[in-house]
Amino acid sequence: MSTTRREIQVDRVGAQRWLERYIEAWRSNDRHQIADLFSEDVAYRYHPYDQPIVGRGELVGSWLESPDDPGSWDATYAPFALEGERLVAVGTSRYHRTEEHPERIFHNVFLIVFDHDGRCREFTEYYVQAR
Repeated sequence: MSTTRREIQVDRVGAQRWLERYIEAWRSNDRHQIADLFSEDVAYRYHPYDQPIVGRGELVGSWLESPDDPGSWDATYAPFALEGERLVAVGTSRYHRTEEHPERIFHNVFLIVFDHDGRCREFTEYYVQAR
């Protein structure tokens, strides 16, 4: 008996919903909200040249090591390209001005691969800071 890999189809509505849940999890710093986004064996890269953080538990721990204050930033992301279980998303992360830092704006590209349950199993972030 052969086993075939089942590919999901991510539509724009589902992709946008996942991106909004990503922002909500980032804002809440809630361990369960973060974990629910990712597969058990997720490979996550904060930068494309990083070795991936592998595993949901490791990733949740990494997110919570130095969390951003929920009121210190805003973000918007949207699907750019979709193919099967693969998503390219683009957006902007804006950190508000503080006494220590001027306002910082980052333009983001996320490369995401979903598993058959709609959880992220691969994530790579590219970003550049606006001048």
